[in-house]
Amino acid sequence: MRTMQTRLKELPIDLDRERLPQHVAVIMDGNGRWAQRQGLPRIMGHRRGVDALKNLLRCCKDWGVKSLTAYAFSTENWGRPLEEVDFLMTLFERVLRREIDDMMKENVQIQFLGNLSALPRSLQAEIHRSMEITQNNNGIQFNVATNYGGRQEILQAVSAIAKEVQEGKIQLDEIDEALFARHLYTANVCDPDLLIRTSGEMRLSNFLLWQMAYAELYITDTLWPDFDREQFHQALFAYQHRKRRFGKI
Repeated sequence: MRTMQTRLKELPIDLDRERLPQHVAVIMDGNGRWAQRQGLPRIMGHRRGVDALKNLLRCCKDWGVKSLTAYAFSTENWGRPLEEVDFLMTLFERVLRREIDDMMKENVQIQFLGNLSALPRSLQAEIHRSMEITQNNNGIQFNVATNYGGRQEILQAVSAIAKEVQEGKIQLDEIDEALFARHLYTANVCDPDLLIRTSGEMRLSNFLLWQMAYAELYITDTLWPDFDREQFHQALFAYQHRKRRFGKI
């Protein structure tokens, strides 16, 4: 007799395993509004948001999604109140330290996308440690966009390519989409097939601007802390009922 845990791990019968997105990206919006509606401080929304992300990562692995990218902290988020930013930096560090053993058990490979040099030194150390420890895992690729901005990513790629041209390492006629993509933070990550954004906001918010060229967008009014397996099921169901044309008829 199947247990509840076994049933949760199984792909819902109305989803086609062959048509699952290989890479899901998520803009985790609504932590603050969720906390406000509960009469709680904003930081409690972020804590609940961590739980929602853990559940989504586990669900992706259980159901066969190969890569998950989460927008954890944007370059614009430094403009939030100082106490909230400080809390988030501390939260990132504590969660990484706490979850590393489970990530190893679950065969998760974690990597961070963004300008990591601007983060607190102790967080940088924890980030590099977690990436080194999990680098050979192959159960699921988990990408965490931290101090990430899509425009900044493109600018640094252009700058790096220009420097290589100046140094004679590459020729102008060698520059194409593939070469450009190799200079992005996501050099070893396939482009997202599906972008999920919670809280009903309909914008990209400077997230993976180059990589989202042909991603399917799924917007839900659900606030991020309330996003669960059933919500993810609905997103995948909607994705599988779209025809991806990639600019063709």
